[in-house]
Amino acid sequence: MGAFERFGCGQVSDERRFEQVIGNSPALEAVLDQVERVAPTDSTVLIHGETGTGKELIAHAIHNLSSRCGRPFVRLNCAAIPLDLLESELFGHEKGAFTGAIAQKIGRFELADKGTLFLDEIGDIPPALQPKLLRVLQEQEFERLGSTRTHQVNVRLVSATNRDLTEMANRGEFRSDLYYRLNVFPIVLPPLRERREDIPALVSHFVQIFGRRMGREIEEIPPETMSALGSYQWPGNIRELQNLLERAVILSNHGVLPNPLPPEGSQNVAVAFASAAKPAVTLKDSERTLITRTLEGVGWVIGGPKGAATKLGLKRTTLIHKMQKLGISRPVLGGVSDGTRRAQPELDSLAQY
Repeated sequence: MGAFERFGCGQVSDERRFEQVIGNSPALEAVLDQVERVAPTDSTVLIHGETGTGKELIAHAIHNLSSRCGRPFVRLNCAAIPLDLLESELFGHEKGAFTGAIAQKIGRFELADKGTLFLDEIGDIPPALQPKLLRVLQEQEFERLGSTRTHQVNVRLVSATNRDLTEMANRGEFRSDLYYRLNVFPIVLPPLRERREDIPALVSHFVQIFGRRMGREIEEIPPETMSALGSYQWPGNIRELQNLLERAVILSNHGVLPNPLPPEGSQNVAVAFASAAKPAVTLKDSERTLITRTLEGVGWVIGGPKGAATKLGLKRTTLIHKMQKLGISRPVLGGVSDGTRRAQPELDSLAQY
């Protein structure tokens, strides 16, 4: 997520020996104190937090502060793997174990041997697989799919969830004994709305990153923009802040960061960048507005490292196709060309930049 400035294994900062979080709010400091306390142990850790709060970065910080630093840090998002493949991802399989198993596969537990395994979205592990996970946590041993050979491993498990596992256990959706084993040391990450003191530092951090990446120097963040960012509820937390600031840097003019948030009372962040004369009401309108404002910001240059295609993360030919499809053409001397017609000659000339 980029909200951490990493110190390598074994390096020591003046304040903390771990991945330094940007921010010093009391809520965040309480989390970091817990990280420092549990990291030197081999205890399992369960990180609770809303989406976008930086759970994986906390897991990595725990690894970097432990004696396992320098050994593998292996991650797996349980929600991103189809349920019928999750067992193979965790424990591996032998050739011929099931249809399509054309070769032996090493699972994440073996890959993380003597290191740390981070399982995100642990609440998505199906009930049928939970006993096998409980066994490897208790006994540090397992069998690959299609094999009777027992493998011994030495793995520390850190897991994370944005779900209420206690309630899931009460409903019979999650094994209570597995929950207790995972929840030896719980860490609760605060949402961004509960650490508003950190927003200015996070804004400066992300703006600097995106400005450097895009070759755009942001010299000013207006006070009213910072105030709006500080009072927003941030349902998507740091990830939402990061993405909105990337968009704001793209749309900045003359080194001034625009406010990426919607007008007060609006529910959709996307409308913040609609035309002042006529707000975008469809996806096509929003896309047309974004492309047009980006082109205006780079002087209607399409190609090259500082062209609109690069700023939008598109191929030059893809951007030209979108301009044709949306009827976007460069303003001509003496007036603006008709925005609804296809200006193929102009697009061909723009493509040469």
